Amino acid sequence: MRDPAREPSSDRRPPRTNDSGAPRPSARPSQRPPPRPAQARTTGGAPPEELNPRLSKRMSELGLASRREADEWIEQGYVRVDGEVVDQLGARVRPEQQITIDPQARLEQAQRVTILLHKPLGYVSGQAEDGHAPAFTLVTAANRWATDGSKQRFNASQLKHLVPAGRLDLDSTGLLVLTQDGRVAKLLIGEDSPVEKEYVVRVQWTARPELTDLKQHFPPEALARLRHGLALDGEKLKPAKVSWQNEQHLRFVLREGKKRQIRRMCELVGLKVESLKRIRIGRVGLGELPPGQWRYLGPFENFL
Repeated sequence: MRDPAREPSSDRRPPRTNDSGAPRPSARPSQRPPPRPAQARTTGGAPPEELNPRLSKRMSELGLASRREADEWIEQGYVRVDGEVVDQLGARVRPEQQITIDPQARLEQAQRVTILLHKPLGYVSGQAEDGHAPAFTLVTAANRWATDGSKQRFNASQLKHLVPAGRLDLDSTGLLVLTQDGRVAKLLIGEDSPVEKEYVVRVQWTARPELTDLKQHFPPEALARLRHGLALDGEKLKPAKVSWQNEQHLRFVLREGKKRQIRRMCELVGLKVESLKRIRIGRVGLGELPPGQWRYLGPFENFL
């Protein structure tokens, strides 16, 4: 006797067919072809621009030149990759490729000047803004410090590509570095620059404006916060050296340079900056350089 449970059901649906009447292929997962590996799996997931960086970026990473200098040298045909001249901006290279620089580029680099200027009040560090002149307009033959010991001769070509390596606000004074040398600019203003900048800052305690001896009365814990513990723009500041120079002047030594950093730091602890002067960048000091005058960085002077 037949078991009804094993008999084929008469109401089962027939297999689905396509328009031609042929059965459709099964869509069960076990019969699907295995997926092809994504391209990112063969490259570790890194985008192409990281695997093959721009030539100028690679030159900067290797310490051959700044990005701006690298672009100039590429355009002038001074750069070779594996022995072949590359003169197209935006060209990319592989990390293992060899980059060489024409000696003529090095010669031109050696002839570039770095100028130390005592910026007075009322001048901006970069481009002119709000009717205020840029500091580099002070670099003239007439404003050169009479006791500049450098044998370098001044000429107008030295103003070409002369850029500030760092900034001083309109209402700040002191040592400002202007340079044609991208290596100097990168050293002083790079994100991880090791070069210290020293400032003398006259302050007023906003809670006790009548006090003149802040060194004695200003809370030590607030001074400690200036040294370490403050944040600007949502980022913690690097440790700073802050001490009293006299009753109303603080001495700051920083290794970073956020916009109006010292003024904003002081505001966070209840101090108002009345004057700010930069007196040192690395091993190079302002010295007796008069306001509004400039001199060349000497051949044996170094910021580190």
